[in-house]
Amino acid sequence: MTGMNVTAAGTTGATTGTGSTGTPSSTTPVSQDFDKDTFLKLLVAQLKYQDPSNPADATQFMSQTAQFTMVEKLDALSTLDQKVLDASRMQSAASLIGRQVTYTDYSGTSRTGTVTGTTFGSQNPALTIDGTQVALDSVTAVGTTAPPTT
Repeated sequence: MTGMNVTAAGTTGATTGTGSTGTPSSTTPVSQDFDKDTFLKLLVAQLKYQDPSNPADATQFMSQTAQFTMVEKLDALSTLDQKVLDASRMQSAASLIGRQVTYTDYSGTSRTGTVTGTTFGSQNPALTIDGTQVALDSVTAVGTTAPPTT
């Protein structure tokens, strides 16, 4: 017999059977992430297994379709927002080249140096400060460098 098991923590899992006391003998964890594919699978299953003599209400079906469209659009918007944030970070990092910055290193010490370059990583741009790679998030202050004296 296959059923659903809800634990005290609120996670669900599919049970593969019950022991002699009626308790589940094994539990397989089920992912808590519901994405648009999961939503679409549930909608298709609902249509596939509905009672032919009592089909789903057309307004309910339209409501579910609208919800699915909303999930798709929110997912696309989230992806676009992340791209805008990444571009903004890259622009901020590039604008610091030649500027004096104060940053916190890995040991927690505050250091100051001049930005000589930048590297664009997958998430957070890294600044090259006096030969050392420093994450953009580690910068605590930005200033200008004084022109060299002759």
